[in-house]
Amino acid sequence: MPLEQPLLRTKLLTWLAIPLALLLTADTSVSYWIALDFSRRAYDHALVEIAREVSLHLRSVKGKLVMDLPDAASAVLFNDPSDRIYHEITTTDGALIAGEPIPRRRAGGAVVPGQEIYYDARIGDTPVRVVELHVATPGAPGNRPVVVRIAETEVKRRVLAREILLSVVTPQILLILISGLVVWIGVVRGLSPLRAVQQAVAARSPYDRSPVAMTAVPGEVRPLLQSMNGLLARLDGVMTLQSRFIADAAHQLKTPVAALQAQLEVALRESDPRRMRESLNVLSAGLERLSRLVSQLLSLARNEPQAAGAVQMRPLDLNALALEAASAWVPHALQNRIDLGFEGCAGSLAITGDAQRLRELLDNLLDNAIRYTRKGGRVTVRVCATPQPTVTVSDDGPAIPQHERGRIFERFHRLLGSPGGGSGLGLAIAQEIARIHGAEIRLEDNADARGNTFNLLFPPPATREHG
Repeated sequence: MPLEQPLLRTKLLTWLAIPLALLLTADTSVSYWIALDFSRRAYDHALVEIAREVSLHLRSVKGKLVMDLPDAASAVLFNDPSDRIYHEITTTDGALIAGEPIPRRRAGGAVVPGQEIYYDARIGDTPVRVVELHVATPGAPGNRPVVVRIAETEVKRRVLAREILLSVVTPQILLILISGLVVWIGVVRGLSPLRAVQQAVAARSPYDRSPVAMTAVPGEVRPLLQSMNGLLARLDGVMTLQSRFIADAAHQLKTPVAALQAQLEVALRESDPRRMRESLNVLSAGLERLSRLVSQLLSLARNEPQAAGAVQMRPLDLNALALEAASAWVPHALQNRIDLGFEGCAGSLAITGDAQRLRELLDNLLDNAIRYTRKGGRVTVRVCATPQPTVTVSDDGPAIPQHERGRIFERFHRLLGSPGGGSGLGLAIAQEIARIHGAEIRLEDNADARGNTFNLLFPPPATREHG
């Protein structure tokens, strides 16, 4: 079972929320680093001021350098409510003058007197920030500079960094939350036309195949609705075809089925074997006509333009196909004492088409010609290649009146008073198959003004190649 896909709204909000969250994380990290650097610089400046103040209280007493710092000044310099401050004064050789040992920095380059050097260290397990100041002090041993080191724990530095970070990040979080709310409202409002379309489609009757309205629909959704409307149009064509086929079948089958039922009832009531056989013969002929009608109805449905979209066209020989069709009707023509002739063209005549459907087309033309030709008459099939591939079926039966020629290809249309048991579908089927092949069927008078000539004209070779 496939997993349910998240809603489009959820996807959009997720893709918007993830970058905002990543952006906030990156901005918080950068802001914290900047805040920490700012607080370090601020307190480093205060630390170096303490070192300079301590250096001012160095005195030489009896050739020995001491720190002369009153208790009040010491309390001001070294007492802090948040951090502990350490101090150390040594000679450049490392001899302790005052204070307590502070970890040394890593060896570096030459130090200029008066230049302060900052570095991080640890006293015990506590991280500290250290400033080292080399001061030239009169009375120092060898007149060399004295090294003053002041170390301070980092509590208030981190507190200041956090305060700065909160002051910077809090408005950003609020801004992102407000932006997320605005984006959520925008996404919901932007997708509301889709919701309206969904509700409109859901409320539709299963018999409503009209196009879905595309008013107030975003441009990105229009191709989807256009495809949906195209599908609805195709479904409408198929459903219309199906409805028409069912209506035609019901209309045409109702009468023969009723007649067969009546003949069957007559046969069942008969006790005379001869009359019963006559009724059964009539019943058999009716069943044959009914079978032919069902076959023609199915053929008509199969050759509808909407149902014949997947016809596979292949090269074939029209001359051979027409000869095969005419030969198959020879026994039927002989049975009706009709002279069935064939006049082919020299060599083969190549066209592109569906051989089965074209054979069905020719069978309908021949059936129509033989059915309505008088006994002892003639039917002729001709094939010619120029000016375009053409198959002609001529008969000498009753000529079709001019005012009826526009309707003979309509479904179920039969001439008044015409003999035979036709259903009026043969020429309609032939017309549909011709349309599938881009061909045309024309009805013309015979040269001797007797009978009818049906011309099946295929597109010229040049037209087929460029079509």
